[in-house]
Amino acid sequence: MSAYTAKPALVVIPTYNEAMNIGPMLQAIQGHAPEVHILVVDDNSQDGTAEEVKAQQRAAPDRIFLLQRAGKLGLGTAYIAGFTWGLDRGYQALLEIDADFSHDPREIPALLHKLLTRDVVIGSRYILGGGTENWHPMRKLISKAGSLYARSILGMTIRDLTGGYNAWRADVLRTIDLMSIRSEGYSFQIELKYRAFLAGYSLNEHPILFSERREGQSKMSGRIIWEAFFRVWGLRFRHRASNARLAKAPEDLAQEHVYSVAKAGLD
Repeated sequence: MSAYTAKPALVVIPTYNEAMNIGPMLQAIQGHAPEVHILVVDDNSQDGTAEEVKAQQRAAPDRIFLLQRAGKLGLGTAYIAGFTWGLDRGYQALLEIDADFSHDPREIPALLHKLLTRDVVIGSRYILGGGTENWHPMRKLISKAGSLYARSILGMTIRDLTGGYNAWRADVLRTIDLMSIRSEGYSFQIELKYRAFLAGYSLNEHPILFSERREGQSKMSGRIIWEAFFRVWGLRFRHRASNARLAKAPEDLAQEHVYSVAKAGLD
């Protein structure tokens, strides 16, 4: 249990067809971090993932929770739904983790401990002590290049912007307007961190070893990679436009408001 909150941290796990992994993952999390609560956000899996979660719930009904969605709605919206669920119930620390054991649940206590003095803690493959295991060299190149590309454009020093093993203070997630995020996959993780960075929160990296999934099929696709490639520029230009607007004189902003109101009346 975190020192700054009386309520346990919430671990959020998005799933789609992870029946082979989710049972062992829930057991592993409970073994390494018995004080946390766990929310599985399932996107109408067809392989019995939800049924496996329900079976685990029967042994720990006060610690394991299931949020079922109507269809495959995407990783980004799954995390937003899970974060919103947790924030509405008063959790003050929330943690992202994949269901497929690419993220080692043994690192959960360390991530949450660092959250005592940081606003965001990022499980990082690309700092001293971190790394990847059983990855094809091309995938490793794409991942490293993606983080370098994003941080160069966005002006950040975080080395692992695309990773999805992260711990967040609730106040950060409340501040960064989750409901307006439209990114998915890699770009969702980049946008979350970038919004926290722009809001002035402290981001700290913790070394992790990222392994290839144990069972099932990877959800990675070319579309997700290309979305991240273009979305980074959108984030950068949006930030510049926002800064330019804030730099305007008050009378200019007032004139813009008068024009927009008049135009709305004409429409």
